[in-house]
Amino acid sequence: MKHGGDLTEAMARYGGEAADWLDLSTGINPWAYPFGDIADAAWRRLPSQADGQALLAAARHAYRVPDGVDLVAAPGTQALIQWLPHLAANGPVAIVGPTYNEHAPAWQNAGHEVIAISDLAALPDEAVHVVIVNPNNPDGRIADHATLAAVAAKLHQRGGWLLVDEAFADVDPAIGAAVLCEKLPVVILRSFGKFYGLGGLRLGFAIAAPETIKRIAAVLGAWAVSGPALQVGARALGDDAWGEHMRAQLIEHATRLDFILTQAGGKVIGGTSLFRFVRHPDARYLHVQLARQRVWVRKFDWASDHLRFGLPANDAALGRLADALSTHD
Repeated sequence: MKHGGDLTEAMARYGGEAADWLDLSTGINPWAYPFGDIADAAWRRLPSQADGQALLAAARHAYRVPDGVDLVAAPGTQALIQWLPHLAANGPVAIVGPTYNEHAPAWQNAGHEVIAISDLAALPDEAVHVVIVNPNNPDGRIADHATLAAVAAKLHQRGGWLLVDEAFADVDPAIGAAVLCEKLPVVILRSFGKFYGLGGLRLGFAIAAPETIKRIAAVLGAWAVSGPALQVGARALGDDAWGEHMRAQLIEHATRLDFILTQAGGKVIGGTSLFRFVRHPDARYLHVQLARQRVWVRKFDWASDHLRFGLPANDAALGRLADALSTHD
């Protein structure tokens, strides 16, 4: 299963309608930002420069982007993942994994050799670029700023980029490494939909040196982001109070989920407050048992004893998961 949040495979294999399923396969926040009404004009006219500037100002604030660093909005970070390898200098890319599996094919399709590494300390001499997801998906590993800066300095000598995918960094603003973009060849991706619970909005950002952002903006073209997305994004990214409250709420609910998973014989070995990464001796069997009860979680081709669980949205959903985990054929 490549991605979470799509029940097509689950329904085809185990039956039921979407409403019958408890979908815990995604790391998207189940408590979406309450964005309110969208002005009619956002649907009826092309986005204005003022709309775009308002969104970028809010994103600059939320992501702690320094004045000497620029950013651009895109229709989701997936669009940026597809484009960036085509803009990067020729040469191999090292990808720290196992991780989100769209990075490798994007670089391969752009003609780059992909080298899989397990840690930044294993940086190959031939690598011109490096991709790291920080915090990593699915295990939640975090590379600190000093480590990222040291790698970026090496890549600078090779004419390459350090691409840091911060899709889940909103759970702790201190993780964000935008400050490194001032003096180093660092390109950062930020995903709006996960923390704000609005994956369907399709909004993401690239943060980098102004010249790099200029090139990215050119390939994205005019009106890359819809009017409604600009409006919702500006509201949410500027709402510091909601963000602070949600971070505390996520930690509380992740702790409750950990208890349920541990009671069922799992060991929580990583993740973020938006998803939990679990080792279980019977993970493959457990995945099937949950699916038969129409509870969908993530499994992994590369690890037969690991599962990933998103957060249940309420007490009823948490109780349903607990019951499903305790039921065996």
